[in-house]
Amino acid sequence: MARRRNQATVDAQSRGRADDIDPADQWVLNPDTGEYELRLAPSAAQSPVPGPRGSGGRGRTGTGGAARARQTSPARRPEGAAPAGETASPRRRANAPAESAAGRRGRRPVPKKAKGKKVLTWTGGSLAFVLVGVSAAAYLYYEHLNNNITSVSDDGAGTGGFSKDRAINILLIGTDKRTGKGNEGYGDKNSSGHADTTLVLHVSKDRTNATVLSIPRDLITDIPDCPTTQEDGSEKIIPGSQRTRFNNSLGQEDRTPSCTMRTVTELTGLKMDHFMVADFNAVKTLTSAVGGVDVCLAKDIKDKDSKLDLPKGEHTIEGEDALAFVRTRHSVGFGGDLSRIELQQQFLGSLMRKLKSNDTLTSPSKMIKLAEAGTQALTVDSQISTIKKLADLGAELGKFDTKNLTFATVPVVDNPSEAVKATVVLKQPQAQQLFAMVRDDVSLTEVKQGKKKEKAAEAARLKGPKAEASEVRVRILNGGAVAGSAQETLSWLQVQEGVTKSENAGNAERPLAKTTLEYAPDQADQARRLAEIMGLSGAALKPGRSVTNSQGAPAMTLTLGKDYKGAGVPLTTPAKVPDDVQKATADKVECAK
Repeated sequence: MARRRNQATVDAQSRGRADDIDPADQWVLNPDTGEYELRLAPSAAQSPVPGPRGSGGRGRTGTGGAARARQTSPARRPEGAAPAGETASPRRRANAPAESAAGRRGRRPVPKKAKGKKVLTWTGGSLAFVLVGVSAAAYLYYEHLNNNITSVSDDGAGTGGFSKDRAINILLIGTDKRTGKGNEGYGDKNSSGHADTTLVLHVSKDRTNATVLSIPRDLITDIPDCPTTQEDGSEKIIPGSQRTRFNNSLGQEDRTPSCTMRTVTELTGLKMDHFMVADFNAVKTLTSAVGGVDVCLAKDIKDKDSKLDLPKGEHTIEGEDALAFVRTRHSVGFGGDLSRIELQQQFLGSLMRKLKSNDTLTSPSKMIKLAEAGTQALTVDSQISTIKKLADLGAELGKFDTKNLTFATVPVVDNPSEAVKATVVLKQPQAQQLFAMVRDDVSLTEVKQGKKKEKAAEAARLKGPKAEASEVRVRILNGGAVAGSAQETLSWLQVQEGVTKSENAGNAERPLAKTTLEYAPDQADQARRLAEIMGLSGAALKPGRSVTNSQGAPAMTLTLGKDYKGAGVPLTTPAKVPDDVQKATADKVECAK
């Protein structure tokens, strides 16, 4: 009966018919276990919910059912207590304390786990747009949240799902489609939407740090062909577009988030694990769920387009004000999209601090509201379409400290082909250097990382004696580089670098994101010499086995990956962010100017 009552309460809430009952208020932190539990008020009688036809008019729950649900079960009844409906005898009441005391003397006290740690375990780590985590006992509410989730296929554009043993890349897309209550008045109400705000969240393999890359919506880029699953299950290939705005990768020509995924991979070389799409309502509901986000203005702002009207100083904003804040651009900086990106980065940094604060993590009311808001407001890829999968992802994303979270904007310059500046293009080589750092898991902020066995091992591969160039024997394969790269590299190595014992071995069996050099232990001196010549990092060197070349002699294997930029172009990842890259950290409040 108790289970049926829980179901009725959740059903009533989902239909908006539970009167004054707030599901968040029914979750209580048990100090003995550190777990949140669903507790219904024992004295609250609900109006009967009509039962099925033919039940004689009896409701699914009522005062009688509530009373039965409140009975103490034998398994949890205190020692010496009488069963429900009985009166304990004087003898039983007198004996009970002595028996209880004897039992206590015979047992060692069980140490309790730290409450904070239990709460963090329960939440699985909260991060922007990853707002899940429920008690295992709340099966009914778990199913309710599952039913909230909207998911669409990634159409093979992603990795197939994140892994705990590698870095994680999440594509976060804010669409300007005017869906949801109260959003019609923002203009362009009939638009199919665009990738208006696009962020790539990269969490390092060791989970010590994270980077958020902001991609300007007006960036001129190429959108590749997009295989897209239709409603009837068939596949349609949406033709790509050359030299167009990045924001056209979503919504336009019926493009789905998987098209934005492919566009980001084509642009940055980063393969996405998952995507999450948020509309206007996501900003409003998520900020209200955490009790507001702290922001700062260096001047009064009154923007008639975004409807932001706030005086100079610090504010805590939520709902409509929060949406207006992230949408404003004409009143900050230079009044363009790049200035708005800076504002959004400040806002997201503050939101993440709030999400990971103890005020949020230890509040059952806020956590339930976040779970409701997050599951209702976001569209995710089908690989993370359940609460369990989202919670597993949230546990990984919640491991890094927000002080080691860096926001960076993809370096761009005004489009030189336009008389009136309306779009931007990548600023080189800074853009490629930034992409390389993220691909190679290099933190954009100073992180105290402790022992880094993997990095140390990679650095050690470059140390030691080097063979003469004429002694280096290597087979060259094209594993995703531009067509003709293997032959171009062969000619360069033989003619200009003296690596005469080299040969073109054709195409690799499968494409690689990064260039690799595989060698046997007795070829380490040759590998170090070739790495020096080509500018390969220690990460590119892969100890393994040698193969036989066309002459029957043992040789190393050099596979040119998608990161290969041509003969003589070093592939070593920069150690620091280029000076003119716009970046900010998430550990403090910045005032918008």
